[in-house]
Amino acid sequence: MKHNNQLPGEHFRKDWQSRVKTWLDQAGRKKSRRIARVQKAARIAPRPVDGLIRPAVRCPTVKYNTKLRAGRGFTLEELKAAGIRRKEALSIGVSVDHRRRNKSEESLQLNVQRLKAYKAKLIVFPRKAGKTKA
Repeated sequence: MKHNNQLPGEHFRKDWQSRVKTWLDQAGRKKSRRIARVQKAARIAPRPVDGLIRPAVRCPTVKYNTKLRAGRGFTLEELKAAGIRRKEALSIGVSVDHRRRNKSEESLQLNVQRLKAYKAKLIVFPRKAGKTKA
C-alpha cells in the first residue's frame, strides 16, 4: 500500500458465484487440442510438425548446464561440416544462427550428426512435375 490512507476493508460477498471459473470442459478441450494437432499434421504432411530443425545446446548457468535444449539455429561451421550451404539450409527447413559459436568439438559433432540424420530422411519434391534433380 502507498501513502497514508486507510486500509480497504470491503466485504465483497454478494456475487461471488458469477466470478467462479469452472473447468468442467477440461476433457473436451483436451480432445479438441488433440484433434487440431492431428489435423495440422495431416495438412502440412510430409513436412515436420515441429517446424524448423533446431540444434541441441547447453543451458546457461551452473544449475542448468547439465541439460540439453533446443537452440535458435545451427552455426555456419556445423552446416559446413554437414555439407549444407546456408541458403540451402533455409530452404529445406534448417534454422541458422550466424552469431552462435562452437565451444566444444563434442557439441559440434552432435549437431552435425543431427543435420546428417535430418538430411538422410529429407524428401525434396521437384518444383515442376516430372523434372527431378540429377
